[in-house]
Amino acid sequence: MKAVTKVIGKKTKIDPSGLEINEKLLAIDRITKVVKGGRRLRYRALVVVGDNNGHVGVGLSKATGVPEAIRKANTTAQKELIEVPLAGNTIPHEVLAKFGASKILLKPAGPGTGLVASNTVKAVLELAGIKDILSKSLGSPNRVNIAKATILALANLRKPEIVVKDKQDAAG
Repeated sequence: MKAVTKVIGKKTKIDPSGLEINEKLLAIDRITKVVKGGRRLRYRALVVVGDNNGHVGVGLSKATGVPEAIRKANTTAQKELIEVPLAGNTIPHEVLAKFGASKILLKPAGPGTGLVASNTVKAVLELAGIKDILSKSLGSPNRVNIAKATILALANLRKPEIVVKDKQDAAG
């Protein structure tokens, strides 16, 4: 299976105002920029938002203060919401996605399996409303790239009816 590196098909814009959005802070990092006068200290926040019902987004933002960085990342994440096709409590098919040097493999799982994933992937999948899935992180363990690779994988999922139709066309 070849890893997807960009969203296949068209991306629809989702309005977050009608959804009951939950947010989860994944990471806050202190970053410095060295300039002539010394060091410039800033903060970077990685936030995941979702409605636990098939909509999820990731936002990354920098600011001089922690609350401002979180607020900006939350706004960015709500602008980047995607719709995730669900097959019950899992995903319709297996998918491998790559972002930067990080790869993520997502496989559908039977009922009662739970979320078998790393903390970063688990946060994204929980807010998407997925309850049963198997995943494996490959390559770089960078939190930002893992979160973005997970979003990329979820964005490339096809609806269950389309997957069944494709399998029937291939078989007969």
